[in-house]
Amino acid sequence: MRRSKKRAKAPTIPIFGVDFLSLHNKECIPCKGGIPPLNKSQITPLIEQLGNDWIVVDDHHLERKFEFNDFQTALDFVNSAGEICEQQAHHADFELGWGRVKISIWTHKIDGLAESDFYLAAKINQIK
Repeated sequence: MRRSKKRAKAPTIPIFGVDFLSLHNKECIPCKGGIPPLNKSQITPLIEQLGNDWIVVDDHHLERKFEFNDFQTALDFVNSAGEICEQQAHHADFELGWGRVKISIWTHKIDGLAESDFYLAAKINQIK
């Protein structure tokens, strides 16, 4: 008799009672307001999954700066990120300059951070 091997379960990080494997695989959920922004203890495990390039500013918004070799490449990046924002119906603020882009993300309806902000940031991280 041959026994089948059980596959090891991939590690997950429990957040709010739900396991998240990859933030970039999650879909942004439209916020209708009426909920509080995430607090520092809720933000910490999410920002750890994004990596060191994103920072949380004043427990209010995510921010990341990107550098490019020229204006056109920076513009192309903004357009690609903008397409993701449109697909997710969740919109970042972009600051575009020669060879640089700064992105700020927060949920305007609650004037702070929600889980979807981290999902959007992770999706933007996937742009090559």
